[in-house]
Amino acid sequence: MVTIRHPRTALAATAALLPVLLALAAPLLAPADPDTGHLADRLLDPGAPGHPLGTDGQGRDLLSRLLWAARPSLTAGLLPVAVAALAGALIGITAALTGRATEQALLRTLDVLYAFPGVLLAIAVATLLTPGLGATVLALSVVLTPAVARVAFTETRRIRTAEYLEAATVSGATRTTLILRQVLPVVAPVVLVYASSLVGLAVVYAAGLSFLGLGVPPPTPEWGAMLDELRPALFTHPWLAALPALVILAVSVAFNALGETLRGRLGEGTEATR
Repeated sequence: MVTIRHPRTALAATAALLPVLLALAAPLLAPADPDTGHLADRLLDPGAPGHPLGTDGQGRDLLSRLLWAARPSLTAGLLPVAVAALAGALIGITAALTGRATEQALLRTLDVLYAFPGVLLAIAVATLLTPGLGATVLALSVVLTPAVARVAFTETRRIRTAEYLEAATVSGATRTTLILRQVLPVVAPVVLVYASSLVGLAVVYAAGLSFLGLGVPPPTPEWGAMLDELRPALFTHPWLAALPALVILAVSVAFNALGETLRGRLGEGTEATR
């Protein structure tokens, strides 16, 4: 069992799963309406009566907004990674198993995208779209896909001369059958482990886009947008302004830790099969 044999993996998985569960339970856990505020209660410090984490500049309960903000923030972190894992795996496998011309065309296209810093590429794509969750997901999918495709290409290239692939080809297996039955089961674990380490980065990028006004628009609570809203209170009420940043940091660290532990498990499994 994972909980006994691999306590670090279990701990990392629990830490990564916790914010997802809190997001799902936001309607039950939030003590107030996240969009309703009272100016008389603006910028209350943490521990104020009825507001455990204080209130923002419009008197809205920060705990409620942080809980509800987990939904778009985590969606913007998980969905682009899922899209990138699927698209990147297909591109990487295709590039490794097709002819030289197709391989070079796909790899050079990925190189062009990979040459741009991730943040700048995300901003460039997001500015071309209407601000919202969909724009964030699309922009981050474009940013993350080249890296995943590189991983899938490298892993597929490592096994493409394996004897079992040659035997399947000689036996008359089609390229689709070869990919689905022989290549994908080997490549998928590597891609999924790598993709899990990208969730934290995607959450940070999504928050950055919302902070710049390119992500989820107000009044929908979102961690990056909350950072921007609380920025004027940074010097007068630093704890309030720091709360969204601390949440983003904690979630990013949790998913990064999960990715690292899964990568270590994959490495142990690879060594054990040699």
